[in-house]
Amino acid sequence: MRLRVLCAALAALFLAAAPVQAENWPSRPVKIIAPFAAGGAADTLGRIIADHLSSAFREQFYIENRGGAGGIVGALAGAQAEPDGYTLVISSIASNVISPAFNGNTGYDGVRDFTHIAYLGGPPAVMVVHPSLGVATYQDFLGLARASKEPMSYISPGTGTNGFLVGEYLAREEGYKVSHIPYKGAGPALTDLLAGHVKLGTVTFSTAAEQIRAGKLTALAVSTEKRIPSFPDIPTFRESGRDLVTATWFAISGPARLPNDIVREVSRETLKALQLPEVQARLAIDGIETKLMSPEEFTKFVADETARWAPLAKSLAANP
Repeated sequence: MRLRVLCAALAALFLAAAPVQAENWPSRPVKIIAPFAAGGAADTLGRIIADHLSSAFREQFYIENRGGAGGIVGALAGAQAEPDGYTLVISSIASNVISPAFNGNTGYDGVRDFTHIAYLGGPPAVMVVHPSLGVATYQDFLGLARASKEPMSYISPGTGTNGFLVGEYLAREEGYKVSHIPYKGAGPALTDLLAGHVKLGTVTFSTAAEQIRAGKLTALAVSTEKRIPSFPDIPTFRESGRDLVTATWFAISGPARLPNDIVREVSRETLKALQLPEVQARLAIDGIETKLMSPEEFTKFVADETARWAPLAKSLAANP
């Protein structure tokens, strides 16, 4: 009798410790952490994918905005979550590549401490100014910035974001001084820029597109290889004399050791969503380009991006 009781107890313990399998997942709502404030590209992309996953799995996938420290706060929460499939995170070049290199003590490794599932897409960076600054082109701005005795204050979604990196890179390469004003996400940063409290910003194009279209902000240059079809009047940085092509990419990841069958299921449905005509049309409006990657391909992509951008981020940290 005692042996049977012991065996039953061990079996129950084994089952409780067994990894979650896709056939019984999800059985309750799944949280997707967006490490930036509502209104930014991470939030926009996350909600598009969350809606599709909710329909595909017949269970709620919802966004929880957890901004702060250039995406570190939300990314750390995602890395520290239980690998049971019920907490995913919007990973990005900011939170997984730039911030770990710039800060050095984020509490996580942007590659090893995550299960990278699927690349979503990346809006380009755009340099925007408040109309009251009185410049209409990138070269006009450079003339003003170089002649200024005071540093040009500029906004970004936060220290360690791609907007921050682009803003500092341009200042160093073009020979003008800047004073960085970080925010907890692109939404709050754009609010101050629209109010004219700050005149200059480097943000994701998707965040600023509506305000550019309405004439409330002036776009000086965008970091795409070619002009965005829906905004043909905005020149690229290359056209404006500065060879800069980059995207502020976002993706779906989870904590390390996420069960492989769940990874495959989420990857498969995410890639389906990205190929839907209505999703493609929605993303094209903001200049967001998608790439279809397997989990293995995306993991390699994150490692390659780290090798590309980490040295510059570390240099900025060492020589502010």
